[in-house]
Amino acid sequence: MTTEKVRHALHRAVTEGGVPGILAEARQGDSRWFGSDGTADRETGRERRQEDRFRIGSITKTFVATVALRLTAEGTLNLNDTVEKWLPGLLHGNGHDGSGVTLAQLLNNTSGIVNYTDDTETLQQTGNCTPEQLVRMALSHPAPFAPGTDWAYSNTNYVLAGLIIERATGRPLADEIARHITGPLGLSGTYLPRGDDSSIVGPHSRHYTKLHSPDPDAEIYDATELDPTPYWAAGAMISTAGDLNRFFRALLGGRLLPAPQQAEMFTMVPTKDWLPGTTYGFGISSLALDEGRTVWGMAGALFGSWTCAYGTRDGRHVLTVNLNADWANAPWDDPLGLLTEVLAAQFQPDEAADRTASGAAAGTAHR
Repeated sequence: MTTEKVRHALHRAVTEGGVPGILAEARQGDSRWFGSDGTADRETGRERRQEDRFRIGSITKTFVATVALRLTAEGTLNLNDTVEKWLPGLLHGNGHDGSGVTLAQLLNNTSGIVNYTDDTETLQQTGNCTPEQLVRMALSHPAPFAPGTDWAYSNTNYVLAGLIIERATGRPLADEIARHITGPLGLSGTYLPRGDDSSIVGPHSRHYTKLHSPDPDAEIYDATELDPTPYWAAGAMISTAGDLNRFFRALLGGRLLPAPQQAEMFTMVPTKDWLPGTTYGFGISSLALDEGRTVWGMAGALFGSWTCAYGTRDGRHVLTVNLNADWANAPWDDPLGLLTEVLAAQFQPDEAADRTASGAAAGTAHR
């Protein structure tokens, strides 16, 4: 398993990217590797640890989509169910119509529903939010396109999917995530916060933010304690690198979903105005790396925390990387470029295997 280039990338993130700290954990077959650089706490100087928990942002969507697909396998939900069926009267206004939006369109971001987090001014003024309030925030803006005719990333889709899961099961979304995923897989460091609990339970790194300021010298704030209600099913979960690797190994490896639902999750559509080099399925994306390899997983960001969790399509080789910051200095200028560099270092072509394959091919040619 590649480690030296990954260690170098982690070190550059701190020394050149200016982030407080970074950690990464990789799994390949039966091998496991963990590395970190920088600090988990700027006041104490403590190193980032393998057991540290952090906010995973939109990787929450992969958990929610997995639960939804497991419920379709049970017959509780159907991908053709409309929002109106489960949440009558909620999705109406400004060109939005819940009777024309299906669960499948929520999960793959083709619903045409406005992303409520784009309305930053209203979101900041609202504070503690219910999921229904988040939906109404989106409905104050006109629908950008008719359902199924285009693609646009929208956190509102997953708030609605979370509400549908709760309505269909009669149980909180946090309980359904525990029942279907974190319990069976033993993900003891992973959970969806309940209510407005702003803490991170258990060992964790501090989370640092510059509040989206592009100024390299901008003031740094501690965002570790954060009201999760504005993000909920779209991005409020907390996890560890080891737990995320275990989850994606199981998901990519086909051990969480029956074959029909697995095929649905990985029916990919092109993205638009989102992460470069990606396609999107149901809560999961593919990412084309510079080395010509494609990895599968999800990225997530919240104030003070950026995370990537990606792996090979069979799930045998996975990597999770987390920054306890939401910025990166030049030459990256944004955290995603920095995280992608770590992914590229981890998933670089296996030079030894390539040499063996080349030698075998040469031998075959001579024979």
